[in-house]
Amino acid sequence: MLPQKQADVAVVGAGILGLAMAYHLALQGKSVVVFERSPRALGATVRNFGLVWVIGQQAGQVYERALYGREVWKELAAQTGLSCKETGSLHLAYHRDEVDVLEEFVQTPGIHSSLLTPDAAAGKSGAFKKEGLKAALWSPMEMSVNPREAAAVIAEFLQARHAVQFRFQTAVNHIAMPFIETKNEQWKVEQVYVCSGSDFETLYPASFAAAPITKCKLQMMRTIPQPAGWELGPALSTGLSLIHYASFAHCKSLEALRNRMHDTLPEYVQYGIHLLVSQNGAGELSIGDSHEYGDEVDPFDKELINQLILQYLPNFLQVPTLDIQERWHGVYPKLTNGATELVLQPEKGVTIVNGMGGAGMTLSFGLARDIVAKL
Repeated sequence: MLPQKQADVAVVGAGILGLAMAYHLALQGKSVVVFERSPRALGATVRNFGLVWVIGQQAGQVYERALYGREVWKELAAQTGLSCKETGSLHLAYHRDEVDVLEEFVQTPGIHSSLLTPDAAAGKSGAFKKEGLKAALWSPMEMSVNPREAAAVIAEFLQARHAVQFRFQTAVNHIAMPFIETKNEQWKVEQVYVCSGSDFETLYPASFAAAPITKCKLQMMRTIPQPAGWELGPALSTGLSLIHYASFAHCKSLEALRNRMHDTLPEYVQYGIHLLVSQNGAGELSIGDSHEYGDEVDPFDKELINQLILQYLPNFLQVPTLDIQERWHGVYPKLTNGATELVLQPEKGVTIVNGMGGAGMTLSFGLARDIVAKL
């Protein structure tokens, strides 16, 4: 018979969404246990740019959640020593149709952004090519963290400061409320939050099968550290990102830009490539990314995608070195109905929280706050 333990709440998954749930539950005074099947978070939480990407979120509740998450990251950084740099971001416009979108976008109520001249943009960063630049969208809200460090640091903080218990290398094999079973233990809990990321098959597969959710594979690269302490400054993005992020979707001028991209950059559109560059505390540049959707995730990366990304960079980027030290892919859940989260209750006492669509670093804390507030 398995040893029995007890907690108020269990969280399945120690990615950033699971950690955000544990954080807010602990703030409510709940005793929390977190189960993670791997030795540490190894999914989308550690395979991203490390950006709190506020500018990519739709105006309204989602944008407000991003702003809240930004503040939580700052608080956690202050309490743990985690590197968290307020970089802001620049969307660089080298074509008139891109400027049209940016001019329309800055009229969006509630968004912290402004349109800069090329000279003003150059005052923010020397990492882009000024020649041919027509304008740039400046947002001061973006921040950079190291995703490969963040999950581990936050878990250690939750354990030390809030007595959250972690069971790494421990898969949840069965849930029959109020009991959770693993290979070693049975836990009695009042509530379970399943934050399983792209794993739709292990727990409550019927609920996922009935939901408007799929998987997205992305490919990214990372350079060696830039020499002599060179700094990128703001995260840099291009017109390709304007047709990718939902925050720009309401702009009527987007159609002309999208049509041009389809005509002139068909492979980039086919593979969902948009160009984004950020820098971590080690001076390395993270570069990407692509987006391929479907329940079947190809384990083999396409070198064509990597080459398309690298070929586009000289159009806007000027950095000391683009020597690549790592290539990888990540997989995250994506909702097909345009929503930013999936919250389901497959049985009494169990809540599935999923579907962050690649914005987990940005939106998880805000979503967790709102869910816990309803308890």
